[in-house]
Amino acid sequence: MQTLIEQRKETRSNVSWPVSVWIPQANRFVVGRSCNVSKTGVFITLPVTAPVRTGHYVELNFPRTETLAKEKGQFARIKRGKIVRVDRKNLLESAEIGVGIAFE
Repeated sequence: MQTLIEQRKETRSNVSWPVSVWIPQANRFVVGRSCNVSKTGVFITLPVTAPVRTGHYVELNFPRTETLAKEKGQFARIKRGKIVRVDRKNLLESAEIGVGIAFE
């Protein structure tokens, strides 16, 4: 049996938002969904075909509703981060991978 040690510094909130991820190494966007988010990072799901690896830097695009976009002045929240974990345990069940990203 494996014991996991909690390493998070901030409380995470469970949220399910669409997110597009720019992967510079592949020169392409991949569309996924957030699972939880905090001030310091996010855990998202991506299609199994997403060309990501631990250590890659990516840009995350969190789209905003029209109302929020008018309030904030832009239609998306862009964050840059480093992939710190790629979880392939649900690969066969959902054809998705889980990706942990620490914001810069």
